[in-house]
Amino acid sequence: MNRRVKVLLAKLGLDVHNRGVITVAMELRDQGMEVIYLGNSLPDEIIATAVQEQVDVIGVSSLGGAHLSLGSLLMRQAEQKDLIGEFVFLIGGVFSPEDAEELHSIGFDNVFPPGATQEAIVSGLHEALARKQG
Repeated sequence: MNRRVKVLLAKLGLDVHNRGVITVAMELRDQGMEVIYLGNSLPDEIIATAVQEQVDVIGVSSLGGAHLSLGSLLMRQAEQKDLIGEFVFLIGGVFSPEDAEELHSIGFDNVFPPGATQEAIVSGLHEALARKQG
């Protein structure tokens, strides 16, 4: 990629626990990426903004328990608009290992459970980008 990686980050739904996603946004920015933080958003808003801003990565955060329902809706909307191959889809937050497996199976390129380090997030983002572009 000859330009900076452009990342859209959002809180999935009405979840108000934003400290983690803001920390991730700062780390990605410090790694040289362009970061757009959308705040609390529903899947249709996230998809529309990603298309408008021509991002490379959509990263969502969920700590409020809506990760499976809203995460599934996000991936369905991306699939309906034929956008699965256009973006890397990442999700992080507080959820069980079983839910992490389910999030992978519904289409997220990488899933970051509780305790994921900044290094794991940055390297996981780059690995997912390489897989999508490769």
